[in-house]
Amino acid sequence: MTVSRWRQGAAAALASTLLHRLRAEWRATAVYALSISTPRPSGLAAAPRDFRPVDAEVGRQILLGRMTLAGATLEIGPGGDPWDVASPSRAFAVALHRFAWLPSLMAQGEEGVDEALRLVLDWMRLFARVRPFVWGAETAERRVFNLACGLRRLSERASEAESVLLAESFARQARHLLQLDDGPLRRAERAAAAAIAGCVLSGKAGAKLQADGLSILARALKTAILPDGVMKSRNPEQGLELLFDLLTLDDALAQRGREAPAEIARSIDRLTYGVRFFSLGDGRLAAFQGGEAASAARVAAALAHDDGEGAPAEHAPHGGYHRLMGRTFQAIVDAAPPADGGFSLAACAQPLALEITCGSDRLIANVGWSADAQGPQGLRLTAGGSTASLGEASAGRSLAGLAAKGFGPRLIDGPRTVEALRRQNETGVWLELRHDGWADRFGLIHERRLFLSPDLDELRGEDCFTPSQGARADAARKRPPPYAVRFHLPPGVKVSLARDKRSVLLRGPSNRGWWFRNDAPDVLLEPSLQFEDHTPRRGAQIVLKGPVSESGARVRWKLTPVEPDHTMAAR
Repeated sequence: MTVSRWRQGAAAALASTLLHRLRAEWRATAVYALSISTPRPSGLAAAPRDFRPVDAEVGRQILLGRMTLAGATLEIGPGGDPWDVASPSRAFAVALHRFAWLPSLMAQGEEGVDEALRLVLDWMRLFARVRPFVWGAETAERRVFNLACGLRRLSERASEAESVLLAESFARQARHLLQLDDGPLRRAERAAAAAIAGCVLSGKAGAKLQADGLSILARALKTAILPDGVMKSRNPEQGLELLFDLLTLDDALAQRGREAPAEIARSIDRLTYGVRFFSLGDGRLAAFQGGEAASAARVAAALAHDDGEGAPAEHAPHGGYHRLMGRTFQAIVDAAPPADGGFSLAACAQPLALEITCGSDRLIANVGWSADAQGPQGLRLTAGGSTASLGEASAGRSLAGLAAKGFGPRLIDGPRTVEALRRQNETGVWLELRHDGWADRFGLIHERRLFLSPDLDELRGEDCFTPSQGARADAARKRPPPYAVRFHLPPGVKVSLARDKRSVLLRGPSNRGWWFRNDAPDVLLEPSLQFEDHTPRRGAQIVLKGPVSESGARVRWKLTPVEPDHTMAAR
């Protein structure tokens, strides 16, 4: 980057930071508070359903005085006050102020609803003033949604004065939500939550919120969802969660006697198609580009309305993913550049990464870093995916420092070009992929070839680094570091190295065995982790290492089922 371009970027980041600060100061004024206070709601008109599965145990523990959110626990005692004590982690605080606990607590019957009412009213009294964190987009969007789905039941247990406070605070939060513009990444989710709130409230307050929310949502959906059902962020989990929101909005509109606008109905169809595409043999989502592997129960709940028949598509051409399906194997491969600009805040620099299930076992996965997990930004880099890298380098990086404060942790310097060629006949499926993420730095192209044979029930792979014809002279002269091809294993997979120090035996939760064979000079088993429910769990990874010469490098590998008489070989 030239000095001139660096100065321009720094100036833009500074301007963006100052603009955020000015907006925060404006929202803290009495004038702004007055602007979101009218028209006053006249009552409640709908009780929309949240189609997400509920973990009732979380609510039961809250009644006992123990709040467990985002992998952390806070002991407050029965009837305790979580608002007046320090949260054990930032992720816990985010979930707390999102009211992520509300559905689980209300699932406990009247006792749970009464406790939820107490906690919600305390929050509304303590945090009536607009504050950056508590009223920021990170927390306000989900809080408005959760309140919308529970407000009627809360009001039924409240006094008349409390019902007025509930409705007025809820309306203010929903109007405030429409004033937040932190970029395009979650604009659709914010608008959907506001539109749902408009369906919940009766009178002018509800009508205006509903109209404004639906108007913004219709425009946002056209940008956020690609024709094949993949989100523009390329995050499968984001598509799943937006589908839940739109199903709730459709339900809320039906309760108000309205049919969902065409753009919402079309988006539900597309997102349903996308969730089916990203669902693997274990029933969970593939974890790519800032999304975690959502549980099988969550995926099933999102697809309960789907009457689609037949196998999922083999290719998402707009989203840039390929799917390979055999008798036992299923694999999904990331075959496009990561999202850019405002859609890249959770994007990952993991080109050609893949996830593999064998039957009901997920054998190969990615780390599954997500923004909600709030793990280290380094897990977004190439080493966090089941793909190939050069040394400790990454094919992309996230903004840091002043630039991140101004624009958020966007991903930059990733591959510009990712190519994929698919061929298929009765013997199997070939997928040839390549990307230029290493061309500028090392003058090399990473190529990954995959072959899935249904008859042999095996998956073969080959990773190559080849010289780039258009590489800069300084990059071509630079001696590249050794390659490392990583295969991250989920926590439930048992792994052991065979006596030849090359073959690896894998056993998934079903206890079926699979051989991972390869011709790499060095085969290592190293620690890894995977995020589940925003919480990191320890696992392992297979790392194939070798040198890269002037002509490049190549390593071959394959996954095959263990024959009965070979199961003792790695003991």
